[in-house]
Amino acid sequence: MRTLRSMTDESRPPEQAASARRVLHLDPRSLRGLAHPLRMRLLRSLRLDGPATASQLAQRLGESSGATSYHLRQLAEYGFVEDDPERGKGRERWWRAAYEGTHLDDILGRDADPAVRGAYDTYMHQHATIHAEEVSTWIATRHEWSQEWAESSDMSDFTLHLTPDRAAELSAKMHELIEGYRELAPKEGAPDAAKVRVHTHLLPTRHTD
Repeated sequence: MRTLRSMTDESRPPEQAASARRVLHLDPRSLRGLAHPLRMRLLRSLRLDGPATASQLAQRLGESSGATSYHLRQLAEYGFVEDDPERGKGRERWWRAAYEGTHLDDILGRDADPAVRGAYDTYMHQHATIHAEEVSTWIATRHEWSQEWAESSDMSDFTLHLTPDRAAELSAKMHELIEGYRELAPKEGAPDAAKVRVHTHLLPTRHTD
């Protein structure tokens, strides 16, 4: 069984980067609970930027606090977010991501229930949209980064002729290589260190003629 993985880290101290990661494997119920553009953006923000209140997330994402509050409660119902007890001592509730990543099995895209298949498609389209937005943001702000970062960034594509088994092997090797770099995370406060987003897309194509 081949799987499609969607992994996004929440903000963690570098010394903890190589420790065991909490990953939620999506089932039909949790997929339906997450497959909403705003919910996915909220969860991504909590993972990448750290705990926040509904008002702070509304400001980050350009949404109303009423909308962020409602969808945070929905995410909590499905187990994606939880209260942050270290910060939630004031009047407003603080939220944090309950898991560092999500794992999506492509079998859900072929589920007998059309609602599950629809949720799968919504999730995939929003996931692709987030990737495109991150690339566009980098292009627009590239001049704000150091020359070293500009030269070390990469945006490439390749065309290979593979069987499904070889494609799955290549995907697994890419993931293994990326995971190995968690152990190489610099110490907190290291000069010019930054979070780096790595996207992987491995897709079959057909001739257009």
